[in-house]
Amino acid sequence: MTSKARWGAFGVLVFACLMAAGVAVAQVRSGSRGLQAAAADPSCELNSAQGNIKHVIYIQFDNTHLFRDRAQVAADLEQMPNLLNFMRDNGTLIDNDHTILISHTAGGILSSLTGLYPDRNGITVSNSYRFYKPDKTTASTAAFKYWTDVVDAAFDPLPNMVNGDSGAPKTTPAPWVPYTRAGCDFGAVSTANVVLENTSTSPSGDMTRVFGAGSPEWDEANADPVKAQADFVGIAVHCAVSGGICSGDANARPDVLPDEPPSGYSAQALFGAKYVNPAITHGQTAVTDLNGNPITDPTGNPGFPGFDGMSAAVSLGYVAQMQEAGIPATFAYISDAHDAHPTGPAYGPGEAGYVAALQAYNKAFGDFFNRLAADGINKSNTLFVFTVDENDHFAGGNSADGTWTHDFCNVSAGQTCPANQIGEVNLNINGVLPVNPSRPSFLVHSDSAPTYYVTGQPAPTDPDVRQLERDVAAAKAVDPYVSSQPTPVTLWIADSVEEHTLHMVNADPNRAPTFTQFANPDYFIGTFPVACTNTRPTPPSLLVTDCIDYHFAWSHGDATDDIGRTWLGFVGPGVKSLGQTSGIWSDHTDVQPTMLSLLGLSDDYAPDGRVLVQPLFDWAVPQTLIAHRETLIRLADAYKRVTAPFGQFAKSTLHASTLALASGSAADDSTYTSIEHQIETLTGERDTLVAKIRNALNGAAFGGTALNEQQAKGWISQAQSLLDRAAALPGG
Repeated sequence: MTSKARWGAFGVLVFACLMAAGVAVAQVRSGSRGLQAAAADPSCELNSAQGNIKHVIYIQFDNTHLFRDRAQVAADLEQMPNLLNFMRDNGTLIDNDHTILISHTAGGILSSLTGLYPDRNGITVSNSYRFYKPDKTTASTAAFKYWTDVVDAAFDPLPNMVNGDSGAPKTTPAPWVPYTRAGCDFGAVSTANVVLENTSTSPSGDMTRVFGAGSPEWDEANADPVKAQADFVGIAVHCAVSGGICSGDANARPDVLPDEPPSGYSAQALFGAKYVNPAITHGQTAVTDLNGNPITDPTGNPGFPGFDGMSAAVSLGYVAQMQEAGIPATFAYISDAHDAHPTGPAYGPGEAGYVAALQAYNKAFGDFFNRLAADGINKSNTLFVFTVDENDHFAGGNSADGTWTHDFCNVSAGQTCPANQIGEVNLNINGVLPVNPSRPSFLVHSDSAPTYYVTGQPAPTDPDVRQLERDVAAAKAVDPYVSSQPTPVTLWIADSVEEHTLHMVNADPNRAPTFTQFANPDYFIGTFPVACTNTRPTPPSLLVTDCIDYHFAWSHGDATDDIGRTWLGFVGPGVKSLGQTSGIWSDHTDVQPTMLSLLGLSDDYAPDGRVLVQPLFDWAVPQTLIAHRETLIRLADAYKRVTAPFGQFAKSTLHASTLALASGSAADDSTYTSIEHQIETLTGERDTLVAKIRNALNGAAFGGTALNEQQAKGWISQAQSLLDRAAALPGG
């Protein structure tokens, strides 16, 4: 995720205010830690096999790579041997993990936390998205919001985290509930939507949702949003239903989850560093990072430093402090090292600033593991999970020595970009579409996989929509990293039929894009005026069609393997020491059920993921999950191939969808009609089969129901038939 992705307009404004203030960082020190972690709430019951797991540490990186982006430069994790070797030497590192679609920070993290694909957790387009208002025009909103926030109080009051399992749209079940119901406090460090994401006091803002209009916190956010961000955003503890660390704390607030199955939820939480810090440091106002520095915002306010400020030393410092305070489950986010946060520019592989950032991350992990070991927290009693939200594509040329050109390159003007150019190719899609006075009005959620929203919310078969899809599919532009001549912009394209197949249509009908363009990931596509200077043209000009902007060079969203293939590491009791392996195919949704199974916990719904039994010892999982182990693994593999967004079925149908949407004319659209009908039919059959397999896998993992081997073999055959028929589609 680039810095533009999670800060948003408010974050950029806050940063501008901070920089203008020029305030020195205050030197606030928190108390020294002891050599032994405080005991967790005695009511905390992690009923893991043999009772070995006492701590849970989950770390999710932003855009951090296991594989190299340029052959001559070590990959991110190669430059963090303290973490890489910890996973390889002590557990299992799966290098064949995969994202969801659209592959973004919010969507990736939330699918990992919930075990649900985007159609069931609600975040089908991120890190922001458009939605249709009642007048059928569209507006934009952030995917990053607190868990119970709505899309828009005025125009779309459905939950941002929307789930339709019950038939009516409700808030997606929250990931901390299995832990807190088991009596365990759940600490969240910059974890998407589990913490407050903004200081908005609008009717649908985080401050209103959690603290309420007119509260002292709400008033502070109105009066001083910079301080309010440090005080209330980014850090939280969801306390055990038995009370946990919230017991007797006057700053605790109700942890309101009215839609939580089966019948609501009642507990408390601490929201924001202003309230969390004293609770975990014996009254101190600041937590120290792993370098011994107080964690503050750029003006010196103790507390949250901003999402771009969540370096390894900062996030891991918070995790260690929470664990030492007796919070047994800690979930944290670490910002990427690819950008000079928070203002840019982007770094290229081997660039000095990038290498220095990774060295700092490596040191932080060394310090982290040493500190935990001194606290008695180690692989013998702790489940460690490490993963990443996405694996961004590097948009850039080549550099032999790590020196990159940080300047605009005006492709439209015929400028020849140097070989070591860095940066996304910003493309105004209007500039490469044919002139068409009757083209319908549309807006784009800008991305390398942009989603298109045609005004009026027309049907997929609308003739004007169909022509727009053909034009977008046929568009060409100059990608200087590929050729000096125009080449196709679009790799694949999907309308609502294929979006359903890819789990991109949720329970809110106003959020479904008209269609999605999966472009060459060198591009960042929108309908915006493209500038090749540090200031936008005034008035905005459409004369420049594409230009390389060096500020951003890491593209997410697309359906290419270099973005979609990621990594996932497990270390701890019950986890085999397999080292690094490509032999296990997994995706984000498999993280949650695997963790819960190891921990002896369960949730109130069936996740889309499945327990990854291959890296686990038989004694660490329920016997019903391994009664027919080899058949179960074959069934789970078939299940993922037909349902995962990066699975075989999805790839075949996406290729067929691309042919369908690019085909035909106003006079004859029979190819489109035929292929779309086939995709829709196959997807319907897929959904029916998937529901059966999902229930069986979850029954074996959490319901004590052994797999019916003969039934499982029949489902495997049905899945293979679906895969074969999808591969036989035109273009598939």
